[in-house]
Amino acid sequence: MARLIHPDRALSTNPLKVSAPLGAAMAYLGIEGAIPLFHGAQGCTAFAMVHMVRHFKEAIPLQTTAMNEVSAILGGGEQIEEAIENIRKRANPKFIGIASTALVETRGEDVAGELREMLRRRTDFADTAVVYAATPDFAGGLEDGWARAVEAIIDALAVPCTRRPGQVNLLPGSHMTSADVEEVAGLIRAFGLNPVILPDISLSLDGHLAEDWRGHSLGGTKLVDIATMGGSIATLAIGEAMRPAAEKLAALGVAAHVFPSLTGLKAVDAFVTTLMKLSGADVPATVRRDRARLSDAMLDAHFHIGGLKVAMGAEPDLGLALGSTLAAVGAELTVVTTTGSRAAERMPTDEVIVGDLGDLERAAEAGGCKLLLTHAHGRMMAERLHMPHVRAGFPIFDRLGAQDVCRTGYRGTRAFLYEIANAVLSHPHRPRPEDFGAARISPEFDHAPPPPSHH
Repeated sequence: MARLIHPDRALSTNPLKVSAPLGAAMAYLGIEGAIPLFHGAQGCTAFAMVHMVRHFKEAIPLQTTAMNEVSAILGGGEQIEEAIENIRKRANPKFIGIASTALVETRGEDVAGELREMLRRRTDFADTAVVYAATPDFAGGLEDGWARAVEAIIDALAVPCTRRPGQVNLLPGSHMTSADVEEVAGLIRAFGLNPVILPDISLSLDGHLAEDWRGHSLGGTKLVDIATMGGSIATLAIGEAMRPAAEKLAALGVAAHVFPSLTGLKAVDAFVTTLMKLSGADVPATVRRDRARLSDAMLDAHFHIGGLKVAMGAEPDLGLALGSTLAAVGAELTVVTTTGSRAAERMPTDEVIVGDLGDLERAAEAGGCKLLLTHAHGRMMAERLHMPHVRAGFPIFDRLGAQDVCRTGYRGTRAFLYEIANAVLSHPHRPRPEDFGAARISPEFDHAPPPPSHH
């Protein structure tokens, strides 16, 4: 079990995490016809909007109650009502997901109580589902906000119902991309099961052109399907952050199965074993072939990954998924920085720093790391330390197709191992005597001219 280290510093340099409201907004966008609504100042929404647009390269229908000095003192209940009324007139959404910000939570406003009273009074809002999640910026990061939003959706919309044979609930974690969710859903369907995915960003944030722009999410989980989740035969939650949401469905009589990761041979085997038990079916031939191909990829990649010193900065569930996979093929997680402790203690390393990318850079340089695994804000660090940089997490704004990167399942794990090995192979490297443990022969080796170019 890894030991958690909390740096005793008042300053954060190059923060690793983004805000909890942003995570909640991403989860809300996985609902069909949804509009996320930030209850706070305009700046909070602008920050999240910029990050999401740069990452997904899509128009994001994010709205705000735009609290000002007066409402910050007297309360913003009236602005929530006004915002919902305006959003309904302009975009006619099926679902409005409200996420609180630090401004509201610091004041101590009873948003949930005000919202209940307002919805009882405004019967004309009855055809729009409205859900509220408390997600202050100062508590947790993207992973926490996503998890709280999913819990709020289940509390508000999932109800006990008759058993539906063959239906399972899939609760993907915030660390999963649209391609990851699609891959896992396909694996479930391969066993003849029907997944209800909450939230389903594979249909809404997958990067597709719609016939027109309606001002709300284009695709996602249907509200009628969420209402049937209490009748599923099982819940499959991916990531420790999704455990509380799975437990809420367990209270409705649905057995919960929590998988810390779906990346890596052992992790995917455990998931496939559960699917076999739930469906009563044998493993399809295509899945068996994918497993065999992953086994071969592990054999090929371990020559380049074995002994590799990795510096990783990621949210807990993503760090556990990718870190445990690399450790399984011989990599050394020399330095790991994360944003919370939910899954951090299970990472295959001695110490985990709960800090920022500044902590990661200092420790990576001291530890002699040879590869960096983090989101796009680590690009300057990689340049300064002359390390290959594999981008993972949120945000990724300096590359296209972040939503299409799949590192989940047998096929996704295979692609991830090749990605790491190729990053190592493509990075220019000049062998030095000390790289091989030999004594330095003479000082001039430090200043030897570069080899002639073949281009």
